[in-house]
Amino acid sequence: MDASFFALVALVLFFVLLAYLKVPGMMGKALDERADKIRDELAEAKRLREEAQHLLAEYQRKRKEAEAEAAAIVAAAEREAAALTAEAKQKTEEFVARRNALSEQKIKQAETEAVNAVRAAAVDLAIAAAEKVLAKKADEAVQQTLFRASVGEVKSRLN
Repeated sequence: MDASFFALVALVLFFVLLAYLKVPGMMGKALDERADKIRDELAEAKRLREEAQHLLAEYQRKRKEAEAEAAAIVAAAEREAAALTAEAKQKTEEFVARRNALSEQKIKQAETEAVNAVRAAAVDLAIAAAEKVLAKKADEAVQQTLFRASVGEVKSRLN
């Protein structure tokens, strides 16, 4: 009996012991359990991936909506700014026109007052000159009569 025989007997006993203890079934069961666990993990990973893709799509949609809303807000602000600018320009032009009209009115009034002042000065000068001329040429009664007539005539022309 040599060592090869004992090795063969030990190998056969080992296989019988393995079959008796149902080691291959236990190994198959353990492998099946591990395969089921891996399959469940893959299904969970697939579900999580689909959920992540759904969330990504939703966030991208929300981002696009927010960008569109921001663009609408900017456009509305630009329109409002343009309207305010146009309104301010119009009000400024109206203000300048009113100020010009008021200035022109004041100038015309000043011209009228100057003309009236010159007329009044001319009348006063004419009266003074008439008094001097009449004082030299006529007596006092004639002077009074001519003076009243001249003043009446000047007053009638002014009115």
